[in-house]
Amino acid sequence: MSKIMVIGIAGGTGSGKTTITKRLIERFGGDVSVIHHDNYYKAHHDMPYEERALLNYDHPDSFDTDMLIEHLKLLKEGKSIQCPVYDYSIHDRTDQTVTIRPTRVIIVEGILIYENRELCDQMDIKIFVDADADVRILRRIVRDVRDRGRSLESVISQYLSTVKPMHEAFVEPSKRRADVIVPEGGHNLVALDMVIQRVRAHLESEE
Repeated sequence: MSKIMVIGIAGGTGSGKTTITKRLIERFGGDVSVIHHDNYYKAHHDMPYEERALLNYDHPDSFDTDMLIEHLKLLKEGKSIQCPVYDYSIHDRTDQTVTIRPTRVIIVEGILIYENRELCDQMDIKIFVDADADVRILRRIVRDVRDRGRSLESVISQYLSTVKPMHEAFVEPSKRRADVIVPEGGHNLVALDMVIQRVRAHLESEE
């Protein structure tokens, strides 16, 4: 099987990671598959909803990153994986999985993917999407209220109690491991074009 390129796309909550990911999918279609670190949140089936809601979901320990690393290695060997599915509305992993097949480009997306050195070592390109904190919190409020069934009060409370301090403790320092820092996320057309050219060169060299 031809070499698989693994691209990491990290950045704080609401920084624009998803926008860049969507642009790459739109451009390269079936040659790209995406793994979201969020789907690898640890399961807490034994814990009542009220307790799950209070957990710190922005700390590296809240993820089963070892499973993600193992899945990434399997994909690079040309094997399909069963990716877990996380449900934000219940703060828990579901019993469902989604089959992800190996493609020529794999995007790994998440806020804390550069915090883990072993995970970083699996990546060929590490992109960090940067955005001002006030822009990020506004985007997060809109997303969580509209798409994830959260109340405004709960989003703000979570942001102040865990998201902001964890960003400063883990996400921001992990930026040092990035190869490329992209200000303004998917709206930075110059940076986006550079990434597209790099992916295209990989795909053409493997044909």
